[in-house]
Amino acid sequence: MTLSDASFSLRAGDKVGLVGRNGAGKTSLLRVLGGENPAAGGRVLTSGAVGYLPQDPRPKGAGVDATGLSHVLSGRGLDAQARKLEKLHAKVEESPTEKNVSRFADAEEEFRLAGGYAAESEVRRIGSGLGLRDDRLDLPLTTLSGGERRRIELARILFAGSDLLMLDEPTNHLDVDAKEWLAGFLRSHRGALLVVSHDLELLDTSITRVLHLDEGSIIEYRGTYSQYKVARVEDEARRTKVAKRQESEVRRIATLADSMRGQSGKRARVAKSLDTRVERLRKEQTTGPQKTKKILVKLPPPPRSGVVTIEAEGLAKSYGGPPIFTDVTFSAGRGERLLVMGLNGAGKTSLIRVLAGESEADAGTFSLGHGVSLGYYAQEHEGITAGKAVIDHLREGNEVSDQLLRGLLGTFGLSGDIAFQDASTLSGGEKTKLALAQLSTGRHNLLLLDEPTNNLDPPSREAIGDAFAQWPGTIVLVSHDEEFVRALRPDRVLLMPEGTLDHWSDDLLDLVALA
Repeated sequence: MTLSDASFSLRAGDKVGLVGRNGAGKTSLLRVLGGENPAAGGRVLTSGAVGYLPQDPRPKGAGVDATGLSHVLSGRGLDAQARKLEKLHAKVEESPTEKNVSRFADAEEEFRLAGGYAAESEVRRIGSGLGLRDDRLDLPLTTLSGGERRRIELARILFAGSDLLMLDEPTNHLDVDAKEWLAGFLRSHRGALLVVSHDLELLDTSITRVLHLDEGSIIEYRGTYSQYKVARVEDEARRTKVAKRQESEVRRIATLADSMRGQSGKRARVAKSLDTRVERLRKEQTTGPQKTKKILVKLPPPPRSGVVTIEAEGLAKSYGGPPIFTDVTFSAGRGERLLVMGLNGAGKTSLIRVLAGESEADAGTFSLGHGVSLGYYAQEHEGITAGKAVIDHLREGNEVSDQLLRGLLGTFGLSGDIAFQDASTLSGGEKTKLALAQLSTGRHNLLLLDEPTNNLDPPSREAIGDAFAQWPGTIVLVSHDEEFVRALRPDRVLLMPEGTLDHWSDDLLDLVALA
């Protein structure tokens, strides 16, 4: 659906949530507003500094060195200023001429006025709020997990002090403490905020206006997200009544016109006049709200595997520094659900990547059981290729008709012409659905799932949770989503980085969002 003739404004202090179903165009709109994509029409006017967090940021390091700390400091150019100051200081020590001393003094004053001396502690405070330990900030970006790189980029945007923040799903990969910290930061932000999020608590505590995007138009609501939901229900009821009343009037006039045709010349002229009126009414007619499409995801039954599907012995992993985890040993049996839990940075994603063959362990081994076919869902959507059509992602290794593949996409809520769209242009929620659809075509009986519900709207999360709950294969899962974990009903839990195995208990549900 193409957004047309949409106008809205944000001023300092405005806190606005952009909401709508997956695929409604929220991410596309933010890409245009953030200057990532051009608009097909209209204008975007901004003043002051803009901080834009895309849904899938891939920071490569904008700082003077490759560390996360330098990348965040570069948000205000303070890393470059510090490096310049170091060089000027070295020149003064080497040759303390009046010129060199004066240049150093001017640079030092500029650095001090810009808050340079307090900057590193401020960055570490923001990083700590977002769940980044000090030692992670000091590491090269390339050694950090996808979730950590995303938090580094968010920290850079918050540190930069932009006049306008545009954030697309900023709570992805954040635990509950980090979400609470971010909500407090956004509430106290003096500039304008436009946020896309399926985190209902964040929307309820941080915003005062809602822009509802659907069917190519934007409708504005005042108040919190909870107040928006009430107003939206009332608005849809009103639109339904108006649409029915208008449709009834159109049918009445059209019937009257039909009854006059073929009669006297005078009546025929009246019928023609009534036809014109019907045409005008149809153009002005209000359309009732479309019903939310029910998503029913069904995963194919897995081929039978051996009793043990995967075994790991003494796994360890590091990225050039201290090990993230050591001596992780476990096994998973046929049909078992194993939840991997741990605080941010505990090595959950690193472990999953080792098991998926995407990364090598520094020590230890693992093996798959008899007849095991492994499927991997990566939180970074690494299996989605830019420039490649959505349906082509399902064609690989599948000698089935396009009709069947389009039907499969439809069950994941990816219907219509979206099948032939460049997969890289999909929203984050649509990419999640495509990646899960890819898994379902693989005839796997062991799935490694790393945050499979990120970016999904509530109906999609519920449908996909039900599908995995009913699927009889083996699942090794990393997730912060309490409801998804509840639906999946894990058998055991692997606590990272210690690698401790324990039986699952519903008492652990309160820790899921924390881990």
